[in-house]
Parts: sequence; C-alpha cells; structure tokens
Amino acid sequence: MTKPIPPQDPAGLTRYIEAEYHAKHRTQLPELAALSEKVETVHAGQADVPAGLAELLHRMIGELEVHMKKEELILFPAIRNAAPGLDAPIAAMRADHDGHEAEVEQVRQLTNGLTVPDGACRSWTRLYAEVGEFLDDLAAHIRLENDVLFPQFEAHGAGHV
Repeated sequence: MTKPIPPQDPAGLTRYIEAEYHAKHRTQLPELAALSEKVETVHAGQADVPAGLAELLHRMIGELEVHMKKEELILFPAIRNAAPGLDAPIAAMRADHDGHEAEVEQVRQLTNGLTVPDGACRSWTRLYAEVGEFLDDLAAHIRLENDVLFPQFEAHGAGHV
C-alpha cells in the first residue's frame, strides 16, 4: 500500500504527519511491545532472543508520545499560524529525533539487524517484520520533518544536515 504524497504547504504537511505517522506510531508501538514480550518470554534463554526489546519499545512509546504531543500542541500550531521564532522548538525536536535514531540503532543491535533466526516461530518472524515496518515509518517521519518541514521555519534555512 503506497502512502499518499505529502502536501507541499506547511500547514497541510503538519496534518499529514499527524495522520500518517503520529496515529500509526501510537497503534504500532504498543502492539510491538506486547508481541516482543511474548517472544522474549516464550524463547527466554534461546540464542538470538531479543532480550530487552520489549523494555526498549515501552520506553520508546513514552518518549515518542511526549515528542508527538509537543509537536501537536506547540510546534505544529505555531507552524500553522506562521509564528516567528521557531528555531528553539525546532532545535529541541531535532535533538529528540537524534535520540530516537539512537534507539533505532539499539533495536537493530538487539535484533541482530532484524535477522530472524533459523526455525523462528511465526510470532518472532512477525515481530521482526512489523518492527522493520515501524522503523521504516519512523525514519520517513523524521526525514520529512528534518529535511522538508523544519528548514522552512529555521532562521538559517536548511543549515542542519
């Protein structure tokens, strides 16, 4: 299923991000954490079990929720109203994104790069497939904000690479 093309105007883009990414992350992460708990419990002690993945996903639920609320309640309304002086809140969001990317790297380490071990059960296989989809969505979400939305409102243009 292909995603709709993001709108070009900043106000439309903020609404697109909320609908396409924020809503999806809120559904994906709790399901992934629960599935990871199941896999970690059933396969405890086995080689390649992603021990600690459920805990990391639960932490990401909290951190992403705080981040998305800051965007939805503060930054995105300011963007829609073309408010001046958004450098500080945008810098804070970029810093959050860097933190999310560090957690993504932890997920990849815990899952051996999302490599399903030989003979893995369907739950384990589904977990890695769905975690991969979440990571792809999160990367696209961050790219859209960092590379398309934020530079339009930063005093120095696209100064952050």
